[in-house]
Amino acid sequence: MPSSGLDRLSDGVVRLTPIHPDDAEAHLEGEDSELVRWLTGGLGTLSGTRMYFQYCQEEWAVDGPLRAFGIRVAGALAGTLDLRFAGEHLAPGEVNLAYGLYPRWRGQGHATRAVRLALGYAAEVGAKRAVIKVEPENNASCAVASRAGFEPGGTVVEHGEVLHLYFFDLG
Repeated sequence: MPSSGLDRLSDGVVRLTPIHPDDAEAHLEGEDSELVRWLTGGLGTLSGTRMYFQYCQEEWAVDGPLRAFGIRVAGALAGTLDLRFAGEHLAPGEVNLAYGLYPRWRGQGHATRAVRLALGYAAEVGAKRAVIKVEPENNASCAVASRAGFEPGGTVVEHGEVLHLYFFDLG
């Protein structure tokens, strides 16, 4: 999608923008045990986070299968959201959503808003169905999937972990 289309990824409260290496410090400031447990699997380093965010920028540049967004509220980086258009247990036309907010921004509906914005983007670029994979104990993420209109759809095992699946038809 041309960058001009990305200008529409706002609902007046939450804005999605492509993640950038300059976001690394803000990301690390927001990283906590919840984010590590459910999303990243380990504490980040400044150089590692910058390198990963640079990789994300390169994926945008080559129209790769990863679209990594910064979730912004009042201009501040409040978390991240990834759309993966290819991966394990994804059928053609499916996109996987993963998201996480920093502690200061949780419990205010920002994740649900970000997911809804991402669904619009995914549909615009041709995805037919969105998938959220959640560890059963991650109650907050399960609630976001439900509030965003996803339907429960069974389980899958990835890397030895059972994950609940939630689906949203995009077209």
